Amino acid sequence: MSEFRNVTAVKKANVFFNGNVTSRTIILADGSKKTLGIMLPGEYEFNTAGPEIMEIISGELDLLLDGETEWRPVKGGESFNVPGNSKFRMKVKSLTDYCCSFV
Repeated sequence: MSEFRNVTAVKKANVFFNGNVTSRTIILADGSKKTLGIMLPGEYEFNTAGPEIMEIISGELDLLLDGETEWRPVKGGESFNVPGNSKFRMKVKSLTDYCCSFV
């Protein structure tokens, strides 16, 4: 899906890591939430409350999920699931556009 229809956009940006990772929250008609964001090259660690699906729209990164020992590559057009109450690390190699769904 290349666009979302009938959404509410939260005006305030989500800004992390001194502005190297930014996103905007959208709320869909059914009440579900997503964030649409950009990550600049760098290494980042995030914590989750609930499960998430990260869709990488464009860009390239290496991913290390909580409990895993080997980094795995992820590129534009791919997605990955993040369990709730966990953390994950990313080594972002190029400007990366993403959509995060909270499930």
